Formats: sequence, structure tokens, C-alpha cells
Amino acid sequence: MAPKRTYGDACGVARALDLIGERWALLVVRELLLGPKRFTDLTTGVPGMSPNVLSQRLRELEETGIVQRRKLGPPASNRVYDLTERGAELEPVLIAIARWGSRAPMTSSAELSTDALILALRTTFDADMAATLAARYELRLGDDRFHLDVADGRFDVGRFAVGRGAAEQPDAILGTDAATLRALVFRGRRLDDAERAGDVTVTGDRDAVAHLLRCFPRPTPA
Repeated sequence: MAPKRTYGDACGVARALDLIGERWALLVVRELLLGPKRFTDLTTGVPGMSPNVLSQRLRELEETGIVQRRKLGPPASNRVYDLTERGAELEPVLIAIARWGSRAPMTSSAELSTDALILALRTTFDADMAATLAARYELRLGDDRFHLDVADGRFDVGRFAVGRGAAEQPDAILGTDAATLRALVFRGRRLDDAERAGDVTVTGDRDAVAHLLRCFPRPTPA
């Protein structure tokens, strides 16, 4: 095996990039921010990365203590990849990078992965637009379930707040797919149009859903 490349620089930025600077590494971390995933789930979340490269990146991230393998308890009993405590510390780093990058020109027409879309919601959330909103939501994107809370101008969805999984006693349930949600939030598609087309189902407080969808303005281009 070839020796791992290093910048050979004592600066903290260079030392961080020695660990997470390889191509695709941070996208693997992105896909694990909301909880553990199987290898096949990771290949779906980052379809441009070959399975061989994914295996290599996972191995490197394990060796540096950022990712770990573990087995879920029953009934799933699947072997999954998950962030370590140190790996989870990268969450605010990725949010900051995503917020900075969201102002760059759009150069790809590819759809966002489910987890990338959730990250986009976190980075574009406008607290002022949500100042009068207080609600709990269950978001159903295909087979994925997320629970999110909005209150006091805060949008909580994440590993250590709320996140992947069904919500307890939600005020509203929004069922759709990632592409439709992206269109509703960032591309101006109307909620009632999506409902009539059968692309969206809303259960519970529809006004709370409509208000939520208005809380993510598109970033001003740099």
C-alpha cells in the first residue's frame, strides 16, 4: 500500500486536511451526519463514487478515528458505518462549508441526496422567517424518516438534537421525495400544485407545513 500523502505542514488546517482532505472523504462524512448507514446506503448517497473508492475512503477514515463500524441491534442486526465522537465534531465544519459553498455558482444538474438536502435546509434556514413558528414535523422522503423541530427561531434536525426516525406526536407529516422537496423549498413550486399532482401528502397542520417551506431562502450568489 502506498504511504498516505501528507502536506508536511504543522498548521492545523494542513493537519486536518491530512485526515479529511482526500477526494470524497467529506461527502462520506456528510452522509453519516444524521446517523449510521450500510455500505449500500452510502453508495446511493454518493453515486459518483465507485465502490472501490468508497471502501478506500471508509478504511482511511476508520484508521484516523473518524468513522467506525458497528452492528445494529435487533431487529435490524445490520453492520453499518457510523461517525465516532471525533468524527461527529465535523458537523459544524460541514455546515459552515455548505453555507459558504451554497453561494457559489451551480455547476451540476444532479439531484441532491436525501442527507445533502437536509444539510441544505440547515444551512439556508432563516430564523427571522420562522420567528412565529413553533411545530414538530415528521418528514418522509421515500423510505427515510426525519423528525424536526422549529421553535424560537431554531431549526433542529441532526444527530444530537433530533434527526433520522419517526417523530413522536408531530403537528404535521410531510410525505414526498427529495427532488420534490427541493423544488418546493428552493425552486418556487407551490405546495397546492404538488398536492394536486400527487407528489406530496400532508397530514395534520397544513399551515405549519406551508410556513416551514418558506423558511429557506436561496442564498445570495457570491
